[in-house]
Amino acid sequence: MDYLMLKTLHVAGVIGLFTSLGATLLAGSGKKSASILHGISLLLILLVGFAMLKKPPMGQSWWMIKTGLWLFLGLAPVLAKRKVLPAWLVLALSLAAAIAAAWLGLRKPF
Repeated sequence: MDYLMLKTLHVAGVIGLFTSLGATLLAGSGKKSASILHGISLLLILLVGFAMLKKPPMGQSWWMIKTGLWLFLGLAPVLAKRKVLPAWLVLALSLAAAIAAAWLGLRKPF
């Protein structure tokens, strides 16, 4: 598949992820559909992200940190639901994780 198409699908997954996070953390209604969108978006981000690593092959390790950030974003609704952290803090940390992941993906620093 074309790299630009993979990148577009990856960004679409990120948009879906943050739409679902906003619906889950802030609105409180329609949580089942938001949870479904959350799972589908996470899967799309992961699969397309690993497909992009193959074009061209990357020998670097920046993607491992992005995988850790992906795990945090997958866990974020649970942290808010079980009141481990307040919803506003989970959302702020999620935005920080997204900024860090974007920086890693664009700069590939190591």
